[in-house]
Amino acid sequence: MEIRETTAKIAAENACLAGSTFRDVNLADAVFEDVKLEGATITNACLGRVTIRDANLSGLSIAECCLDGMTIDGITVTDLLDAYAAAAVAARG
Repeated sequence: MEIRETTAKIAAENACLAGSTFRDVNLADAVFEDVKLEGATITNACLGRVTIRDANLSGLSIAECCLDGMTIDGITVTDLLDAYAAAAVAARG
């Protein structure tokens, strides 16, 4: 099934969309509940103001991304990375 150039809201429930491709799609304010994204690839995406709650992030990889303002349990990721770098320097003596 192909959906092209639409502004219609789409509701998918109890559906298997595994292997689907989303390109140049606006999903702003979309809601994802009980969704499996294991093995998915997200590239060149704006995830600003996204909230992820009660999720399994084991094995998640984040690379070459702007992390300004990103928090984990209320702590900014940039602060966590700075603390990690300082601890690594201190450990080397």
